[in-house]
Amino acid sequence: MKNKLGDLNNHLFAQLERLSDEGMSAEQIEQEVKRTEAIVSVADQIVGNADLQLKAAKLYAEHGQAVLPMLPKIGKSEE
Repeated sequence: MKNKLGDLNNHLFAQLERLSDEGMSAEQIEQEVKRTEAIVSVADQIVGNADLQLKAAKLYAEHGQAVLPMLPKIGKSEE
């Protein structure tokens, strides 16, 4: 999977468009609202993860390799 934050942005705007559909029944609106809540919950986690990665990159930029042992490993583990 090669999703980017820009893809998340596209998904959020697509969901906003679905919520704006004036032709939906009350039942369809309720279903889209539940879907929106799930999407927002996942999006919040993705954005939080990206923010954490940015903070780690800033620490590395400010302090160099000396900070690496204190940062969590990301990516595939070496077993």
